[in-house]
Amino acid sequence: MHSVIDSNSVLEVLRPVEDPELHKSLVELNMIRNVKIADGKVSFTLVLTTPACPLREFIVEDCQKAVRKLPGVTDVVVEVTAETPQAKSLPDRNGVPGIKNIIAVSSGKGGVGKSTVAVNIAVALAQTGAKVGLLDADIYGPNDPTMLGLESAKINVRQGEKGEILEPAFNHGVKLVSMGFLIDRDQPVIWRGPMLNGVIRQFLYQVEWGELDYLIVDMPPGTGDAQLTLTQAVPMAGAVIVTTPQNVALLDSRKGLRMFQQMKVPVLGIIENMSYFIPPDMPDKQYDIFGSGGGSKTATELGIPLLGCVPLEISTRIGGDNGIPIVVADSDSASAIALKKIAFAIAAQVSVAALT
Repeated sequence: MHSVIDSNSVLEVLRPVEDPELHKSLVELNMIRNVKIADGKVSFTLVLTTPACPLREFIVEDCQKAVRKLPGVTDVVVEVTAETPQAKSLPDRNGVPGIKNIIAVSSGKGGVGKSTVAVNIAVALAQTGAKVGLLDADIYGPNDPTMLGLESAKINVRQGEKGEILEPAFNHGVKLVSMGFLIDRDQPVIWRGPMLNGVIRQFLYQVEWGELDYLIVDMPPGTGDAQLTLTQAVPMAGAVIVTTPQNVALLDSRKGLRMFQQMKVPVLGIIENMSYFIPPDMPDKQYDIFGSGGGSKTATELGIPLLGCVPLEISTRIGGDNGIPIVVADSDSASAIALKKIAFAIAAQVSVAALT
């Protein structure tokens, strides 16, 4: 005679199953919900901490194996959804209503492909079903509209109760606001620090972002006014540092990394861009144009993760120039695969930080 299956017995057999990133029980994390039993069929909802979880299939399989051990179970149905946790608040910094996690993509020097990485990470996260925004904080060189296929777009400005409200542009699943929408194509921005401070705060607090799981901020290179404004204004889920393997880039990246640490912003890891060159006519060959191993060595020395290495491919540049990011234009390319893995790694790091 079989013992009666109820929701408590289902939760008990699921208790040993852990989230692979958090290393905690799914049951203790309240990730197992809506348990139902009918004629031997067990169904429940698995609530992941990010839509960008690369291990979702493994987690589902582990859950099904655990529940099938119960006597009398004939079928196990798992509905998968996600609730992205919100970054921890700080007493001296005001969050942006509706935005759960603000992530800075920064670099110590220009020319390392930071904007390309930021745009592709944002689109890769959106492809998983996450709600994503992109704030182009590179006020002096706003390139994100071009890379996101929004070069000709205009954003609406309307009057709200507390002043002007900007409505972000949208493409490839990502909401975007940029200085590029507010000036003519060839118009230079010749501003001192206080004016830059003001527009970044406007992009944070006076944009109709709506509900976002992640707001990716494409920072200008260096450790100047934009970085100070952002880190002092809002609680941030973390920052990632983009570099190339070249020693000059690595030296500057270390300064940028230390700046975020001094401002009490978690550093989620290093991304080594242009890690090696893949010739389009010889896809099996690799050339270390900027050296090799620099990102890995620096990450080890500083005790932070190496989030991934992105190769240098001509198709990545073409995608950026044409407004179709490589994760969309050629999702099976080496660059796209690397960038998607990096996006998943960032999402995992953010979830761990928020729940521990």
